[in-house]
Amino acid sequence: MAEYEKEKPASPSSGHPQAYDKEERGERPTGFYGWYSHPTVQVIMLGFVCFMGPGLFNAVNGLGGGGQVDATTSANGNVALYSTFAFTAFVAGSINNYLGSRLTLLLGISGYSLYIGSYLATNIHSNAGWFIIMAGAILGICAGLLWTAQGSLMLAYPTEQDKGLYISIFWSIFNLGGVVGSAVAFGQNYNSKANQVGNGTYIGFLVLTLIGVFIPLLMTDPKKMYRTDGSKVSTPRQPSWKTEIYSLYLALKTDPAILLLFPLFFASNYFYTWQFNDYNGALFNIRTRALNSMIYWISQIFGSLLMGKALDLKSLSRRTRAFVGWAILLVMVFVVHGWAYHYQKGYTREEVSAKDYVKMDFNDSIYPGYIWLYIFCGLLDAMWQTAAYWFMGAMSNDPAKLAIFTGFYKSIQSAGGAGAWRADAVGTPFMSMLASTWGLLAAGLIFALPMLYSRVKNHTELEDEVVARIDNDGHVKDVKELEK
Repeated sequence: MAEYEKEKPASPSSGHPQAYDKEERGERPTGFYGWYSHPTVQVIMLGFVCFMGPGLFNAVNGLGGGGQVDATTSANGNVALYSTFAFTAFVAGSINNYLGSRLTLLLGISGYSLYIGSYLATNIHSNAGWFIIMAGAILGICAGLLWTAQGSLMLAYPTEQDKGLYISIFWSIFNLGGVVGSAVAFGQNYNSKANQVGNGTYIGFLVLTLIGVFIPLLMTDPKKMYRTDGSKVSTPRQPSWKTEIYSLYLALKTDPAILLLFPLFFASNYFYTWQFNDYNGALFNIRTRALNSMIYWISQIFGSLLMGKALDLKSLSRRTRAFVGWAILLVMVFVVHGWAYHYQKGYTREEVSAKDYVKMDFNDSIYPGYIWLYIFCGLLDAMWQTAAYWFMGAMSNDPAKLAIFTGFYKSIQSAGGAGAWRADAVGTPFMSMLASTWGLLAAGLIFALPMLYSRVKNHTELEDEVVARIDNDGHVKDVKELEK
């Protein structure tokens, strides 16, 4: 039996505790179970769930066209994926709150093996492109569940002053999946004369995604989790579906400021299409695409750590940190896309599609400038996603509400991704894809600014957490009643 100890409450100098967690403060297990159930360890395990699923998916997608010669089939597969993802994620918060996060994670990661398998099948049977589209549609449903459960746990486990750290820890481990996957692809295709990935690469990815299915079963039950300051993570309710749907409505009604983040959410996957297909896939041969992809995901690790550090600066108030994060994103958006515009002027979709077009190799003299742009693209991506999660985490500490917000995030994000991939599949000019990406990112920041000004407080109080005060019958309890 695990031995328990009483931790001292957080001192004023250590940061504001979870203000509304009055119950069971201070009890954390010791020994092996105490280490195993530590929030940091659980977020690391959560990172490895996404390492084995979305991380390897990113490695395949980052190759441009999924590593295939025909990028159109891959683009249409992504359209199917992000379309079902957008629908599922919108209601996935309610599904997560009803089923529980571990089961939702398990159901979510199961779709990645099927998707990787569809690329292997298409490599073997050239007329199996329909399989990629079907697998993409199924993965969209699974991904909506996985990312909603992931976001809820990642934002609920840390204390308010450590949310940036935990987001960056998760994002670093998750992106290691892209790094390892791309490194494998680079090694296996180093001497390849073809312009597509070999079967061995897809088989290796398939095995790893199957291993990842079992990790959620090993994670600690969120009901037994305590934060590092001794406050208990809110126990997930097991309400009726009617109550959960009402919670979704109530989250929007009582916290409409989340709507101002929707443009930022919409842009957060839109840029992948230009980066992966219209830059990496268009300009480089297969071994250089694999190398570029590996470097891109490595840069994401540094981007998330840098942004997480900036958003957790103890010397600044939470409101000030929110504006610092916003300013960093603004500078990065214009630096990256101004640089990208300079290169985009030099090629078109028609030129790179010609049979006699010679793809760039990493040994070419002009390569260094191009890879540095891709590094900054990776930094911007990680910073954008880290800030988006942090902005949501600054609005709530309640896992149920965070699951709903994360569902909104992934839903709107996927709608943007579906639109971008479809535009690419129908042959939209590269310059138009870049211009729309730049414009949407800038618009997302403009809309987010009033939300940060009006909604982000230095501390989150119980009165802000309407969803946390809903009982299983759908009644909202009064703050005074809960504080008794």
